[in-house]
Amino acid sequence: MRYKDFLGEFEYDEQERIFHGRVVNIQDVVTFEGRSITELETALADSVEDYLEFCREIGKMPDKTYPCFSLVL
Repeated sequence: MRYKDFLGEFEYDEQERIFHGRVVNIQDVVTFEGRSITELETALADSVEDYLEFCREIGKMPDKTYPCFSLVL
């Protein structure tokens, strides 16, 4: 799942019946969650925008995104 250049990965918690996700192509920790894929997509976008705004507020450059590759064996 991608928003701008940020790549999010997620998993489903069957007990809680919710998806939990994390942006995986930066060093800073940015998380998101939702009960459906649509909610998850919105939450990823909101979390990234919140992260970018927070960086602006504290005068920090956001982490530069780096490409992620999957290795299939």
